[in-house]
Amino acid sequence: MAVIRFEGQNFVCGEDESVLACMTRHGVMIPSSCQAGACQTCMIRALEVRPTPESQQGLKDTLRVQNYFLACMCKPTEDMTIGLSTVSPAYHSKLTDKTVLNESVVRLRLEQPQGFNYRAGQFINLVRPSDQLTRSYSLASVPDDGYLELHVKRVPDGQMSNWLFDELAVGETVEFFGPAGDCFYIPGAAEQPLLLVGTGTGLAPLYGILRDVLTQGHTGPIHLFHASLAAPGLYLEDALRTLDRENDQFHYLPCVLHGDAPEGGRQGNIADLPMAEIGSLDGFRVFLCGDPPIVNALRQKCFIAGASMQNIHADPFVFTPTPD
Repeated sequence: MAVIRFEGQNFVCGEDESVLACMTRHGVMIPSSCQAGACQTCMIRALEVRPTPESQQGLKDTLRVQNYFLACMCKPTEDMTIGLSTVSPAYHSKLTDKTVLNESVVRLRLEQPQGFNYRAGQFINLVRPSDQLTRSYSLASVPDDGYLELHVKRVPDGQMSNWLFDELAVGETVEFFGPAGDCFYIPGAAEQPLLLVGTGTGLAPLYGILRDVLTQGHTGPIHLFHASLAAPGLYLEDALRTLDRENDQFHYLPCVLHGDAPEGGRQGNIADLPMAEIGSLDGFRVFLCGDPPIVNALRQKCFIAGASMQNIHADPFVFTPTPD
């Protein structure tokens, strides 16, 4: 019989017994509802061995590769260690470059610590040394860069963003932990069309995902829509236009809600523009990043336009102003 290890304790799993049933029998309550693999409420993570294939049916690929599984559907045949999440060690990294990209966005590049592994599009949690104030920032870099790139938006009265803008200097060391997040690209189906939509610094993870996709040799069409309230809020236009010119399958569209759009761009509500431009999203893999209300609206509209929920990956940003 398999032994389930959870938070330092061992629990013997009966023959033909699910992980959920085992833990419940021993008085350990894992959130659950349908107990039939439909609601995904009991999703948990295997920290060592791979979970059974049956327990991962219906999960997104980005969750499967991180060993998430449904406890109600997993009947283990070998010992396994499970956890609600993994605990990341703290990393320390020196700031090597600080560049203002527009009036409200600064690019930070940190040394990539030895042993730190991530997937383009994930995020880290940055810690301010003086008081341990912590905020999440997406990675715009790819692992081969050798550095970690963050795009930080200045938030009015934001304690962390203003400190990063005005006080943190090149050469100083910051602390972070991670990575986290499941909004990233998994190789496979190279001919599949991709849609990437971001608002503001929602471009950061998409920029990393885009470069990863191109490096992986993706051949299907790739559409990137980057939106801002007005043209001055856009950034990395030159880099994205260069990638557009150099890669036939990649199409970059800068978008604005107010005023004139840049050359080749679009003006209007970003929640409507991708569908108006592309039409049906049947068969697309979709990545959405940025302001939560816009991301949520896009998720719904992409689904209505034909994209499968399994193929819609979203990273809604939450900005926390003072008080923190």
